[in-house]
Amino acid sequence: MTPRLFAAGTVLLVFTAFSLADTPPRALPTTPMTKETRMSVIRTLNAELVYIRTPFPMGEKGLRLRDGVVSPSGEALQTMLAMFGPSVKPGDQARISNVVIHDKSIVFEINGGPRKKTKWYQRITVSGSGGETPIAPTDQDANARGSYVELQFDHHVPEVTPAELKTLLRPVFDFDAKSAIESYLETVPPKVKEAIQKHEVLVGMNREMVTYSKGRAEKKIREKDGETEYEEWIYGEPPKDVEFVRLLGDEVVQMKTMKIDGQKIIRTQKEVDLGAPQAAVADAEKKPVVPMSRPTLKRPGEDEIDPATDGSQSTTRPRNPPGTPPPSGPPNFRPGA
Repeated sequence: MTPRLFAAGTVLLVFTAFSLADTPPRALPTTPMTKETRMSVIRTLNAELVYIRTPFPMGEKGLRLRDGVVSPSGEALQTMLAMFGPSVKPGDQARISNVVIHDKSIVFEINGGPRKKTKWYQRITVSGSGGETPIAPTDQDANARGSYVELQFDHHVPEVTPAELKTLLRPVFDFDAKSAIESYLETVPPKVKEAIQKHEVLVGMNREMVTYSKGRAEKKIREKDGETEYEEWIYGEPPKDVEFVRLLGDEVVQMKTMKIDGQKIIRTQKEVDLGAPQAAVADAEKKPVVPMSRPTLKRPGEDEIDPATDGSQSTTRPRNPPGTPPPSGPPNFRPGA
């Protein structure tokens, strides 16, 4: 091969590589989804195991996903989680239990969905003198902790394959992770991810991050510093290094390490800032409680009763309503005296 031909081939390869790198992802089709594709999507994704990438609240209001953006999010999502409780958290494994395709959206239920479902035979009852009795017992907790995400489109559900749907669901579901830790690490900041991989704890982490990094603590101690209650998680035993992780609420506020040689290392400066995910809930809890006014027997316009008295006599006379002339006669005048 001549040098000129080799150089031309090299330029062609480089140009092709840059062209492929700059190629945008395939746009969604404009044609509606066919009946055959609907059946393929339901058959492929129903009962699929996934790892969760964002918290799901319990209740009738799940998540919405449009153009790669999840809503609600931020403080609105944390408020829902505080009110209704979490169905699943990042890193948890869940199962897609139902796929419902509408005109402009696809609903993916997880872990049974947000509503309790019963079999047809569980709705059959037998009537008698003692009332109605179901022929099959019902589980009161069945499907009570499920949730869902609704994948929304502008005009109609387009002709997309199951593989393309998995890509669209990437903000909420991880179909490729082989373990819970792999899925969870993709949801945390890079500094936290590096610390978890090294099994280290940073001041500012939350409980879930500490558990993923160090595992469950064998010893947990609740203490009180003045009026502040905190929890201490202890990892390790002598003659090895012992680590004391102090948590105030859901946040690590102190990291203390006792070395084998007797050296003590204490860190209290925040090393990672996760923000205030429950700021809305915390602000609601900090609102001052307005005490109810004490009941009183005085009429409108009357002065307070002197506490020094026994309450049977008032130290002042009732005030006259506006526009009422003052009573005639001396101060001690009583009618009929």
